[in-house]
Amino acid sequence: MSAQLRPGQQRTTWLIFIGLCVFTFINLTPLIWAVLTSLKDPRDAFTIPPTLIFEPTLKYHIQVWTENDFVFYLMNSLIISAGTVFISVPAGSLAAYALSRIPRRSAGPILSALFTIRMFPHMLLAIPFFVMGTFLNMIDTYPLLILALVAINQPFTIWLMHGFFLEIPRDLDEAAAIDGCSNWQAFRIVILPLARPGMTVAALFSLLLSYNEFLFALVLTGTDTKTLPVAIASFGGEDISSWSLSAAGAIGIMLPIVVVMLLLQRHLVRGLTAGAVKG
Repeated sequence: MSAQLRPGQQRTTWLIFIGLCVFTFINLTPLIWAVLTSLKDPRDAFTIPPTLIFEPTLKYHIQVWTENDFVFYLMNSLIISAGTVFISVPAGSLAAYALSRIPRRSAGPILSALFTIRMFPHMLLAIPFFVMGTFLNMIDTYPLLILALVAINQPFTIWLMHGFFLEIPRDLDEAAAIDGCSNWQAFRIVILPLARPGMTVAALFSLLLSYNEFLFALVLTGTDTKTLPVAIASFGGEDISSWSLSAAGAIGIMLPIVVVMLLLQRHLVRGLTAGAVKG
């Protein structure tokens, strides 16, 4: 039986609810505007005042998927994102586990250095990667962009996984050692299954960061490996008559991520909750 809220608590609850509704509406306004623009003809998309009653059309959505190599760019984005996740999460988990098991005074400077690297402007790092890629003849290849994205996202993955590994008692490592496990066996058999929610969260964030990356993809890719963010930027957004097409492309690029988030929402909430509770 739930406790009855006092009048003051009810008022506070309603104020919080209204504030969250306003905040959500403000954040969803650009998305709603993009959806409406993608369903309008250009002559309706830029009328002043805005046209709210119009005859919707799917012409630009169909054009994006059938005439602009959208599927090709989508496959490039998925390959690069998957490669980034499959390298970044295992490597970051190993590093984070090691940092969580060494003395804090030794791990602190390393974590601070990683945090500093994460704060570097992407342009500062994109130029060296471009020079190295040119020297190694790897420009416009999947490995170069994947390794670059792993490098810039690895500090975030390590910091995130480090917090999860700190929640796992060190007594489990000692118990595994008593049972005859090596350090690798203890990590793989005992620790890793307990950190699976954290790895799911790290994988999702790595996927989002790599899938939405624009600057590195613009500098390091070409016609063979161009990703969706770079491709959509060339869909004629500078021409007002092409903005409906650009809006349809923006909606199309969101669909795969929305599907992934809906499918893994339960695991994401569980992982975030596990990382937020101090054991």
